[in-house]
Amino acid sequence: MILDGNDSQAIATAARAVRGGALLGLPTETVYGLAADASSDTAVAQIFAAKGRPSDHPLIVHVANAEGIAHFASAVPDFAQKLVDAFWPGPLTLILPRLPGVATAATGGQDSVGLRCPAHPVAHALLLACAAAGDGNEAGGPPVWGVAAPSANRFGRVSPTTAQHVQDELGADLLVLDGGPCDVGIESTIVDCTRGVPVLLRPGAITRAQIAAACGMAPLSKDEFPTATPRASGTLEAHYAPNAKVRLMDAKALQTSLDLLGADAARIAVYARAALRTQSSRLVMRRMPDDAAATAQQLFAVLRGFDDEGVKLIWIETPPASPDWEGVRDRLQRASAA
Repeated sequence: MILDGNDSQAIATAARAVRGGALLGLPTETVYGLAADASSDTAVAQIFAAKGRPSDHPLIVHVANAEGIAHFASAVPDFAQKLVDAFWPGPLTLILPRLPGVATAATGGQDSVGLRCPAHPVAHALLLACAAAGDGNEAGGPPVWGVAAPSANRFGRVSPTTAQHVQDELGADLLVLDGGPCDVGIESTIVDCTRGVPVLLRPGAITRAQIAAACGMAPLSKDEFPTATPRASGTLEAHYAPNAKVRLMDAKALQTSLDLLGADAARIAVYARAALRTQSSRLVMRRMPDDAAATAQQLFAVLRGFDDEGVKLIWIETPPASPDWEGVRDRLQRASAA
């Protein structure tokens, strides 16, 4: 069931559902999440079951504001606090030391927890309603200080960026708050803050340069850090994959492949910035924006659209190597590895 996320009664209904242990499709500025009470291992288990996700893969916990950190994390390093001050609410997840005995299932049993404060007004309203005192509050039930909310799709598949995507993926029985299309379109940047220095686990809309400018420390990459980093959402080699096989090519290779296939090319989708020639009228072609943020915003919707067209192959022009494209490159490299 899809409810209007701008309706206060819909927010109250959704908060009651979460407090009662149910799952909820929740809009954020990045992608739609599959939300449940992070403090309830039983509720969180439903997320893993619905997604088909291994239970040792940690989930990101979403909180209403920075005050929510104290309910889940035992410490906040100075550089992490600077990142909170600079980017929350927003598309940044911080991995912090976890308080013992909280969010055990949501963190996959790790001693760290991933926390994010989403900027989407519907997500914010829902989180505030969940955390409000239960007595006399129309949402009812005990306070929920954070919701675990991985992307609302089957494990490893393309993330949803509209309420309809969520319903198509997980069924009409799931309660979904409709907050419109997601503005960012790819998942949050993840920074590990448990190692004394920032370590970038997953790139996103917030870039390395922005992280360095905010906290005064250039983030390391996972492979630059000498000791093991915590497991985190969306960091598998193969991920974000449509049903069709994805292949990344430069513009020259794309044009050569189209020329070789000629008029016989069919059941192939092409997503590229370059102006390509084709002799076939049976190709599905979509132009990739020249801007990284615009491409990120539409990327997952484009991949889902290609699947809806029934194509078997998706040929994508490799994004530029510049820092602003890192999040898009990451998603496409993982999609092509599936």
